[in-house]
Amino acid sequence: MIYEFRSRATGSVVMTAKIAERMLGIIGKPAGPQGIITVAQLPDALEHLRAAIADERRARDEARQASREASRTATDAGHRPASGDHDEDDTARGDAIPLESRALPLIEMFERSLAAKRDITWGV
Repeated sequence: MIYEFRSRATGSVVMTAKIAERMLGIIGKPAGPQGIITVAQLPDALEHLRAAIADERRARDEARQASREASRTATDAGHRPASGDHDEDDTARGDAIPLESRALPLIEMFERSLAAKRDITWGV
């Protein structure tokens, strides 16, 4: 399923259901076949998206730091990884698309719609 977010101030933003429903959950809107984010709701929606992005960045930075510390501890203890060894968690994290990348088109749409005082609607 596909969600298409529309505003008279911008072009459309199209997202898969999984991603769109995550974004709607972050901003406190129920997912559904149709909906609206009013001009009055846009400042809070922007704040919620930005806060979620900051939280994800912080968690990612903390995980990297913990991984570096664990690697140093293993090296100090004499453990040397065999050639070709990979940390599966690092590989998985590296392949994941960050929330910031997924949310950026909506953030830009929200900002422009707020400036133009236009609601955002969506349909499936």
